[in-house]
Amino acid sequence: AARSAFLNKGYYEFLRDALCDIALTYTRHAPAVLDVGCGEGYYTAALYETLTAAGKMPRMAGIDISKDMARRAAKQVKQAEIAVASAYHLPLADKTVDLLLDCFSPLAEEEFRRVMKPGGHFLYVVPAAEHLWEMKQVLYDRPYRNETKETPYAGFRYVDIVHVKDVITLPCQEDIQALFGMTPYCWKTPKAGVEKLCKLTQLDCRIAFDIHVFEKER
Repeated sequence: AARSAFLNKGYYEFLRDALCDIALTYTRHAPAVLDVGCGEGYYTAALYETLTAAGKMPRMAGIDISKDMARRAAKQVKQAEIAVASAYHLPLADKTVDLLLDCFSPLAEEEFRRVMKPGGHFLYVVPAAEHLWEMKQVLYDRPYRNETKETPYAGFRYVDIVHVKDVITLPCQEDIQALFGMTPYCWKTPKAGVEKLCKLTQLDCRIAFDIHVFEKER
């Protein structure tokens, strides 16, 4: 619920819009689109609306390991087929997907290669080096930048790496904790760092992502 409320306040609109622009660039008429780890359907809904508005008549599907999230996505994007499933065991036939989105979910290379059509595109979203830098400065005595690198995958070729970033202002503890709870840091941050974060009444924080764009080899 906190994640959904956070996203609905528009903090990640810049990432959503970038993904929609990329989807428009790399899809043709009636693409089959799969959102792996779709969560509550925030990005799934945006992709469907954008492609539909462009007259592309997309066929949407999403999977999530969480039954609650899948239920939320099914309500959010009634035109999509949503299933409870693992990225490592996708409930799709071979070579059926034109565009696959993996936004902060496990990368199941073999399964992605199996379900994607030759010439289809795969968007992989990962945190950029400076992502959440100001939050890390509060949480850790020695904050570190995220590792960034190009990683080739068999059966895919690199098309592009799109860098997107923004600075967001979190005006209250509710939103600060919602963002914190969406990160892996909430599971491994020292108690002192968590206590410092809990004392903040506002946080200006850099948000940055790299969108790796791949094409399935023909």
